[in-house]
Amino acid sequence: MAEQFSVPVTVRGYETDVQGHLNQSVYLQYAEHARWSILHAAGISQTELMGKGVGPVVLETNIRYLRELRAGDEVEVTCGFVWGEGKTFRLEQTIRRTDGTVSAELTSVGGLLDLKERRLVADPREYFRALTTDPERFGL
Repeated sequence: MAEQFSVPVTVRGYETDVQGHLNQSVYLQYAEHARWSILHAAGISQTELMGKGVGPVVLETNIRYLRELRAGDEVEVTCGFVWGEGKTFRLEQTIRRTDGTVSAELTSVGGLLDLKERRLVADPREYFRALTTDPERFGL
């Protein structure tokens, strides 16, 4: 796996629930933000993906909530790719406060969908390799 990419996020008040905690669905939004940010940092845009006829998909996500987050908390959201064989890959992500406290750990299974055939491409690594200006971001 490549060195963990991270993006900073500040928890906003409107993202919290009645107890003042970050709403559980927002953790997914933070993870998605980090995934698109790593693509952008590696030189890959949504337009380029669509031009190649593919789009990233999340097939499964597991979230472990460890410590609460509240409005104003500063966090970093990491994103790292773990490659196996076949059509899917794993994404490992951590949401961590700036003091080092881990708030949540997310593991997702993803792939690249052929937008015309509506099926996963056989080797997503090849698409990322062809599109990126920085293959090390993806551990390639």
